[in-house]
Amino acid sequence: MEAEGWYLDPYGLHEERWYSNGTATSLVRDAHVESHDPPPEQPPPNSTLVRKAADPNSQDAGDLRRADSAEQGDNDPNYGDAAFDSFGTVHTIWDPLQQRDRPD
Repeated sequence: MEAEGWYLDPYGLHEERWYSNGTATSLVRDAHVESHDPPPEQPPPNSTLVRKAADPNSQDAGDLRRADSAEQGDNDPNYGDAAFDSFGTVHTIWDPLQQRDRPD
């Protein structure tokens, strides 16, 4: 599996550097402040990547989610039904012409 997430910056320029699909990106973090600094063109002096462990009590744990995870949708196929049910509304088949609401 390719590196994905925050890793200790192998270049030693910042505390952490974001890796995407095994490639260092310009997204860096120092003292929990994110900024951009493109990685140097030469390979890092330390080729071993050390993953930044997420503190389970930290709000940073969400950083370990992939950027495209929202596109994958919710894993629960009944999520939409549950949302409608929570509001106490009745969901019906969508009728763009609203023919059901017209008097005969």
